[in-house]
Amino acid sequence: MDVPDSPRLRFRRMSDGDLDLMESLLGDPVVMEHYDHPMSRSECRNWIDWNVRNYARDGFGLWVIETEDGDFVGDCGLTWQPIDGESLELGYHVLPRHQGKGLATEAARAVTEFVRLRGGVDHVIAIIDPGNTASVRVAEKAGLSFWKRAEYHGREALVHRADLRRT
Repeated sequence: MDVPDSPRLRFRRMSDGDLDLMESLLGDPVVMEHYDHPMSRSECRNWIDWNVRNYARDGFGLWVIETEDGDFVGDCGLTWQPIDGESLELGYHVLPRHQGKGLATEAARAVTEFVRLRGGVDHVIAIIDPGNTASVRVAEKAGLSFWKRAEYHGREALVHRADLRRT
């Protein structure tokens, strides 16, 4: 089961054929401003491979998000991350031309609802660079609240959390 379409977006699993799209997203310096660096083509290949493994192991990962007419928007989904043991993280990246339209929030809400209905976890988190105010807004609009500060890959991060047991 994958994330159902939302009013303006559709979700699909990444595949080998998405390398150019993922490179346009994860290789973009604006998108990757709050990461160590924009990803190279080989790092984007590894990103796709990682998500394909996640789909096989967990039944989820980061999905490609597109508009109803097939325009590539970015990715959004769920991955296990090493916060408090292991926590399920809601992650999202959106191309600059689609930022500021509420699409990341719409995708994040759809994924949060997907995992709530799927069951099996009590909460989701979002790990956010302290300077990434746009990502904080998306997380909060998707129902996650500031939980704590944590070290993540050697850097300070804000961790937002949503309890999925609430209705």
